[in-house]
Amino acid sequence: MNIRTLSLIILGIALVLVPFVLKGYLVFQATTIVIYAIAIMGLNILTGLNGQIALGHGAFFAMGAYLMAITLNVWELPFYVGFPIAGVACFVFGFLFGFPALRLEGVYLALATFTLAVAVPPVLKLSFLEPVTGGVMGTLVPAPTTPFGLPLGQDQWMYLLTLLFLFLMYGMAQALKSSRSGRAMMAIRDNPIAARAMGINVALYKTLAFGLSALYAGIAGCLSALVIQFISADSFTFFLSVYLIVGLVVGGAAWFPGALIGGAYIVLVPNLVETFSPPLAGSFYGLLLMVMMLIIPKGASGLIEKFFPRRPSASDTSRPAPREDGGDGPVTIGRPGR
Repeated sequence: MNIRTLSLIILGIALVLVPFVLKGYLVFQATTIVIYAIAIMGLNILTGLNGQIALGHGAFFAMGAYLMAITLNVWELPFYVGFPIAGVACFVFGFLFGFPALRLEGVYLALATFTLAVAVPPVLKLSFLEPVTGGVMGTLVPAPTTPFGLPLGQDQWMYLLTLLFLFLMYGMAQALKSSRSGRAMMAIRDNPIAARAMGINVALYKTLAFGLSALYAGIAGCLSALVIQFISADSFTFFLSVYLIVGLVVGGAAWFPGALIGGAYIVLVPNLVETFSPPLAGSFYGLLLMVMMLIIPKGASGLIEKFFPRRPSASDTSRPAPREDGGDGPVTIGRPGR
């Protein structure tokens, strides 16, 4: 067992113990960090694995939250039914949105997704949607009760439920990364033309990455609605999408454990800078982010790689083949000497 695997196991045990060590508002903050980590993990599939820049994941986050509220308030179904409903709906919407985005790359794709993040909050306030969304006033979301009579407080139960989803979504992301589909996404990220020449269906994998990232954001939105117990359109502004991008950059691209670091950054750092100077909180926040990017431009993943470099695997073919005569250079094939 290498040090990276051991560190992840220790981190997982520490996360399980959090609600039994911390109390009250600190447990709520920890739950919020985990929720954002799930959304950042999904964004990492799109940006880190597939190389597409998106600024509209706040819209999928909002879709998941409202679908959970509709499941509980309008359809009067159990809360656990809301997760597959929101997950499937967000995946389909993200997959379909990926088709028109196929013609766009880089900043142009970011601008297209930016319009999605800006357009969704006003739509949620429309009067004809008020019976299901609550309009400008928002709507309450009933919190699920602790199951099976477990001796857990409400904050503890919601944290453990959120943590369970984090573990499940992390396992799915890691399985995707090591699968054939994940390698195809990374090939598209590195060189789309070469990937297409190798027979990879670029359009399919790009839209699939959009759908999966939207699914993660939708699940995070469901959990957020249950934890906060209230949602409104003003809670899902464009800044939510920006915060998710910031969390991705801080945690590091294509490194899924970094999503937890990114979630902690976007939850804890704004509160920390406000304690020094509330009027200049935004300035301090931006300055701190600039300094961090100068020191660790690749985020937490770059820092981890610096101190704990990954050992080359046995299948690494980057080294030249050993020579039969015991030399270090590559084997040279040519005409035999006389």
